Amino acid sequence: MRRPLIGLTAYAEQVKYGSNDQLVGMLPMSYVKAVHATGGRAVLITPDDPGTDVLESLDGIVFAGGGDVDPGNWGAEPHPATSSDPVRDASELLLMRAALDADLPVLGVCRGLQVMAVATGGSLHQHLPDLIGHERHRAAPGTDPLAADSSDFGRHDVVLKQGTAARGLLGPRLTVNSFHHQAVDDPGSFTVSGWCPEDRVVEIIEDPDRYFTLGVQWHPERTGDLRVFAALVEAAAERSGLGRTALAA
Repeated sequence: MRRPLIGLTAYAEQVKYGSNDQLVGMLPMSYVKAVHATGGRAVLITPDDPGTDVLESLDGIVFAGGGDVDPGNWGAEPHPATSSDPVRDASELLLMRAALDADLPVLGVCRGLQVMAVATGGSLHQHLPDLIGHERHRAAPGTDPLAADSSDFGRHDVVLKQGTAARGLLGPRLTVNSFHHQAVDDPGSFTVSGWCPEDRVVEIIEDPDRYFTLGVQWHPERTGDLRVFAALVEAAAERSGLGRTALAA
């Protein structure tokens, strides 16, 4: 039996390696490994030729982390600290709306959660330190978010609302890693189901009326806790008639 096919949104970067200096489609392998470890088969979706036809071949999709979402997408002027990629925004907003319309199982990670909100009419806080007075949702300035050391992330607790699907999956409280300075203001069509207890920053959104739609503001792919990936892969398998995944059986 084939594994559920899970798309991963990737990004394009100019990269130097060896004697090469060229534009490449890329994504940290931690996302790929998280999908494979939980029984799925990962494929990358690059932003260069956007189209919704790719969703016809997928059983589920992960909207991955990355840079800021352009505030023009919700009618705001950019903050001085905002740095966005309009090409990636356009591709992912198109894919997000189509995936939601098709009720394809969706997992949003960090930026991916923010894309979920913006795609459905919501908005973001552009720079958390202006709102909450501290930078504990990301590591020290100058830290490389792609570095391998988990200490490069901020760490804080998340509390989950009783009766939500997220709480059923993750429990009432957990400690997470984070690396972001944008955050959800208006969640759009989604329900907020988890937040940081210290400052009420939104950490989880979901839609209980869809097959599986969950967004988390942290980076589970960089931890040993892959429950959200396992839940996505399981939902993708069930919706596509593949039965339980080999690792979940």
